[in-house]
Amino acid sequence: MQNNSLEELLMVEMSRRNTDLVADIILQKRALFDQLIHIFLRNEEPVSRRAAWVADTVSERHPDLLISHTERIISSLRTFRHDGLKRHALRMIRRSALSESCAGELMNTCFEWLLSPAEAVGAKVYCMDILYDLSEREPDLKKELRDSIEWRMEEESAGFKAHGKKVLAKLSRDLR
Repeated sequence: MQNNSLEELLMVEMSRRNTDLVADIILQKRALFDQLIHIFLRNEEPVSRRAAWVADTVSERHPDLLISHTERIISSLRTFRHDGLKRHALRMIRRSALSESCAGELMNTCFEWLLSPAEAVGAKVYCMDILYDLSEREPDLKKELRDSIEWRMEEESAGFKAHGKKVLAKLSRDLR
C-alpha cells in the first residue's frame, strides 16, 4: 500500500469506525505502521491527527510496534500544535518503555505542559501520569511533581482536579 493510499483511507471520515478499520488493516500488514507514524509526525492537519488516533489504537493492542518510534515521537512533542496530537502522543508514550536518553526531554516537556495554563486538560492528565512513572525511577521528582500539581489545582478544570487528587494520593503514600 502506498503512502497516498493510507492517507486516503485516513481521510475517508473522522470516526471510530474508520479508525478501527484502518487499525485492522495495519495490524494485518504491520509494515504500514512505519508509514502511519510518518504521517502522524508530519504534523499536518487533519491527516496527522487521524493518523495519531489510528497509531494510538494500534499501539494499544500491540505496544511493541512503538519501540522503534518512541524517541522520535518524544522529540516531536513540542512541534505539535493540535491538542489531539499531543494527547495521542502522550498516551502512546505512557505505554512505551522509555530509555534514559529521552527521559530528560520528556520530563521537561511534561512539566512545562503541566504548569501551562494554555495546555488542554487531556495532555496535562497524561503528563501527570508520565511524570509519576518517571518519579518511580527517579524518586527526587516526587516532591516537584506534588508541588506542581498542588500549585495548579486552584486554577484548573474539574478533570484536572479529579486526576490530580489521585496522583497526589499516590505521591503522598510514596513520600511517607
